[in-house]
Amino acid sequence: MGDHWFEEAASHMGEAYLRYSFTKGTEQEVEFLINQLELKPGMKLLDVGCGPGRHAHLLAKAGIEVLGIDISEDFIDIASRKNIEGSRFLKLDAREMQFDNEFDAVISLCQGAFGLAGEPQISVGLNDPDGEILKRMSASLVSGGKIALSAFSAYFQIHYMEEGDTFYADHGVNHEMASLKNADGKEVKKDLWTSCFTPRELRLLAANAGLVVEHIWSVSPGKYERLPATYKKPEFLVIATR
Repeated sequence: MGDHWFEEAASHMGEAYLRYSFTKGTEQEVEFLINQLELKPGMKLLDVGCGPGRHAHLLAKAGIEVLGIDISEDFIDIASRKNIEGSRFLKLDAREMQFDNEFDAVISLCQGAFGLAGEPQISVGLNDPDGEILKRMSASLVSGGKIALSAFSAYFQIHYMEEGDTFYADHGVNHEMASLKNADGKEVKKDLWTSCFTPRELRLLAANAGLVVEHIWSVSPGKYERLPATYKKPEFLVIATR
């Protein structure tokens, strides 16, 4: 078991993670991001919280040079097995990454690192774990480089609160006991903590990280679109420039 609660969850899921419905729209997400981030072949991109590499693999196939990092050794092993030219993967805690002006673009999707750092006992504010991760993402960019960041919507979470969930309003963190299956179909219950955000909070965090927000779209996994902020979609997608 690792130092972060997500490592145990990832270890149990393994390759079964890629069977979950929210992963089925990866091609649509990547196509949308290539357009929004103005990605061109030969550009360098950092995928923070890359998981088993589903976005990184497709971006590499499009000619982008991708480094994927994740806190889970199991996910990094799965991502590395495909051996796709232009993609490489590294086990690394996003809270500790230290890249400096190295990438043309940075992404963190599906609560990949950003959004999974919070727990109710952690003090929060502009220097909370998610804010620190965003600062490190920003520092990784070249001047003029762009970030795409998905974050779970606090509006959606409150409006569509599921039975058994606990929302810590003082911290903006939702807790649930999630049912996770591995490749053999074995199911276990795991604590899942997800930080939730409002557009205003995301803009403040971005400004504190030296980023200028261009857009905040309301999106669903696999259905990225240019939809202004609403409570009816589960995620916000932030597009910002350093």
